[in-house]
Formats: sequence, C-alpha cells, structure tokens
Amino acid sequence: MVQRVNEYGQAIGEPMPQWQPARAPGDQPMTGRYCRLERVDVERHADDLYEAYSAAPDGRDWTYLPVGPFDTREAYRDFLTSCAASPDPLHHTVIDLATGKAIGTLSLMRIDKANGVIEVGFVVFSQRLQKTRMATESLFLLMQRVFDELGYRRFEWKCDALNAPSRAAAARFGFTYEGIFRQAVTYKGRNRDTAWFSIIDSEWPALRAGFAQWLDEANFDAQGTQRRTLQACIAAQRP
Repeated sequence: MVQRVNEYGQAIGEPMPQWQPARAPGDQPMTGRYCRLERVDVERHADDLYEAYSAAPDGRDWTYLPVGPFDTREAYRDFLTSCAASPDPLHHTVIDLATGKAIGTLSLMRIDKANGVIEVGFVVFSQRLQKTRMATESLFLLMQRVFDELGYRRFEWKCDALNAPSRAAAARFGFTYEGIFRQAVTYKGRNRDTAWFSIIDSEWPALRAGFAQWLDEANFDAQGTQRRTLQACIAAQRP
C-alpha cells in the first residue's frame, strides 16, 4: 500500500469519508446455540451466580480482578447491585440455555463511540462456564454485537500481564497482542502492568466464520470433544 502524504510531505493515515460514530450498546439479550447474554439483574441472577462461584474450591478465579472473592451472599449481592447500575462497564450475565442458570458475567466497557473503540472486560466465569462451548459462544455473541450491530472499528482485551490464562484466552479468541503498558494501574495493593490485545473490523469476517465453524454441532463428536480447534478454524478463514 502506498503511504499517503499531505501537502507538507508528512505521512498521514487513510481517509475515512464514510465513517460514522458507533452506537451505544443496548439492553437487548443476545442468544446463541448454547447460552444467552442479558443485562445483569440482581433479583434474577445474584443467587445463581453466587452459588456458581461458591462451587470453586478456592478464590484463584478472583486473583486478577479488582474485587472478590466474596465471603457472603450479601456481599456479592451488594457488588452485583453496583454492576447492574453501571452504564460503563455494562455488565452482562451468561445464562446456560440447558439449565436456565446464570453461570458467569462479562462486560462491555471503556465505550468510545466517537472513535469506534470498545473493550470486553470484567470477565468472571464460574468453573461451570470455563472451558465450555458456552464460554466461547459468549465472546462470539459480544463480537457480533460490537461489529455487526453497533459498528465499532476496534474491540479490545486487556489483562494483568502476569495473568497467563487470560493472555492465552485472548490469543485463542483471535485477538492480536499489541504490547505491555508498564505500571498502568494499581489494584488490591499491587502494581499491574497491562497486556493489550485487539481485534479490528477488517479482521472480523474471518473470525466470524471461524467461530461459527467451531461452534457448529458438527465440530464435536459424540463425547463432546472438538474435532478442530478454534484457532485452526479461524486460521482456515484468514487470507
């Protein structure tokens, strides 16, 4: 691609004459084959979520989050109340369609409509959700909303640079690693260097096709084991 320059001979970015600001996320549920995402509701979701999180043998799932773990149902309910009232982060509950139970949460956050940038964050998946088709589908449903419905250009994933499982998940979901922001924030009395990942809109068609292929029932044998990995499905769709 030929680099554009202005009248002073300075390199400049590509023009965007058709760009319109992205839209704000709404409250409509997102339903897939295995799960549904809906806005956090304390009365409908708090008990299910607390029970799902309490089934874990220890508090390691909360290590890299700024809150938790929660020792009592009341403490978690108070936290979820603040989540339900928040416009950004905009918290969603993951509902298992097979049981109707709430088994995790995740959010859309740092919503920048003018520039078309949005982040997925505050991912709190119970052990009933981790490493399931529902976990993958929940990210896919958010991506569909972000790119296909709302018109964002960039979808971000950020995590503590020491959070190896989160970094591995970002790579599996097709995010591109961009680097480390050193001493970016503090939480729980400690430093956080932040690892940045992103997906941009030009990458989305291949990712969408790869996710759809992986999530298809035909990709799983009678025991529920995947025939092809998500990364292989995505790689097959990329030019």
